Amino acid sequence: MREIQVNEIIDAVEKLSLSANQRLNPDVYQALQAGLAREESQIGKDVLQKLLLNAQVAQEKGMALCQDTGMAVIFCELGQNVHVSGGDLSAAINEGVRRGYRSGYLRNSMVNDPLERVNTGDNTPAVIHYEVVPGEKIKITVAPKGFGSENSSALVMLTPADGEEGVKQFVLSVVEKAGANSCPPLVVGVGLGGSMEKAALLAKHALCRSVGVPNENEKIAALEKELLNSINKLGIGPAGLGGRVTALAVHIETFPTHIAGLPVAVNLSCHALRHAEIIL
Repeated sequence: MREIQVNEIIDAVEKLSLSANQRLNPDVYQALQAGLAREESQIGKDVLQKLLLNAQVAQEKGMALCQDTGMAVIFCELGQNVHVSGGDLSAAINEGVRRGYRSGYLRNSMVNDPLERVNTGDNTPAVIHYEVVPGEKIKITVAPKGFGSENSSALVMLTPADGEEGVKQFVLSVVEKAGANSCPPLVVGVGLGGSMEKAALLAKHALCRSVGVPNENEKIAALEKELLNSINKLGIGPAGLGGRVTALAVHIETFPTHIAGLPVAVNLSCHALRHAEIIL
């Protein structure tokens, strides 16, 4: 049994909160550069150039990539042979978020109640998803989620008769309805299967994959490619101002489902696809 102190977790989450909000991951930066190379609209090119410049300035000056520094979404893979000592794991993760957002002067966006709307003042509580896995390590992924794109996300409970065509139509309809509101170019996370809540979690988790890395299942990878091509034919373009680059990638994750169901969730991410991870 390996022991990990909560202070190590607090420090890690603090650093991840800063890194995720201030540094555009290399795969995202490269995807934006590739998008710039194939964009035909001059306005679209100008937007992409400004997004790349924004990322450079944010990293150089230690500033947030976007004013919406998001809800702190945490994926925690907890090795079953790990013992967390010195305190509570969830409390440690929240303390790391609290310190990171304070030290980085990141915007506090969390309210204490969906209806009362009083700001908690420290961007906690985080939304934490735990998965117990074999081994004696902890993998923590901090994925701040802005709500321009989150508000444009959606879920539907299709029937098996709707099939693959129903899935395609729903994904396209979500992106088209979102238009400029989700700050394209997007990365589109799709959760396919499971139950209602599992599909939504799959879609969110799909956004943590490196941009453009296809699903290991060849059929699903082909569907990702087809959807990306269809989305980029919508003409929404960077910032919704028209063009060929509406999305940088489509990532689909699947899970077995009930004989009577076909849940589909779409979780959109803006161009600032933010996530940072560590293995302790």
